[in-house]
Amino acid sequence: MRFEKMHAAGNDYIYVNLFEEKVENPGELSRRLSDRHFGVGSDGLVLIGPAEEGGDFSMQMFNADGSEGLMCGNAARCVGKFLYERGLTTLTEIALYTKSGIKYLTLTVDPATGKVERIRVNMGKAAFAASDLLRSQITLPEMVDYPVQIDEQWYRITFVSMGNPHAVIFMNDMDSLAIEKIGPKIEHLNLFPERTNVEFIEVADRTHLKMRVWERGSGETLACGSGACAAVVAGVITNRCDPKASVQLKGGILEVEWERDHNQVFLTGDAHFVFKGEVF
Repeated sequence: MRFEKMHAAGNDYIYVNLFEEKVENPGELSRRLSDRHFGVGSDGLVLIGPAEEGGDFSMQMFNADGSEGLMCGNAARCVGKFLYERGLTTLTEIALYTKSGIKYLTLTVDPATGKVERIRVNMGKAAFAASDLLRSQITLPEMVDYPVQIDEQWYRITFVSMGNPHAVIFMNDMDSLAIEKIGPKIEHLNLFPERTNVEFIEVADRTHLKMRVWERGSGETLACGSGACAAVVAGVITNRCDPKASVQLKGGILEVEWERDHNQVFLTGDAHFVFKGEVF
């Protein structure tokens, strides 16, 4: 099976073109290949396929533990670059079907090289009380600076769904955070029956946030696009940041803009090919 490794802000996935390849057990394949010692090494697996439910193309993503994810903004941006630069489309406006609905990509192409320099994703609406957004019958109440005690420490969670769940926590001295200890405890709180992604945010100023992320099913990653969107939305509703802000992650900087009047969130950044390979 042929694959390509890509990353966006260090959020790295293994990409498989279903127009040429067949994947029978993607969850198990993701778990095996994502291992950074015995596999390829990645945050998960992304399958690029034909149109579904009104999209021009489809994207299906799996976390490093084999569980299926609903959406990944960074992966969606990589898919846009893959589709264009690998000759699957000449479109620079692409409707991409994901498990959390259609996401609209806008590609900025360098006319001299034909390379996709930047990708903007309309991530859709932010929601603050989730039910069918999580593809289940579970209803979560609105949580804004909601206090939760973990061990001896209190954390205040602002819940935002970007089609997938995010628990956003604002704090100081984020670099000293023991994220490998705190992250999984919040991910598995009874508040979140289907688990949650967890974003720890330090506010530099109203247009600049610093972020570390614990992704459900993958652990700490270098970046999370939907998490960056959730962080800015949470910052706006708690009056900590402006609706247009840059988010500094371990893997790079993402630009987020929330058009609050229409409740549309946009994520912009670059994406990169790393290498091609074959799995036997």
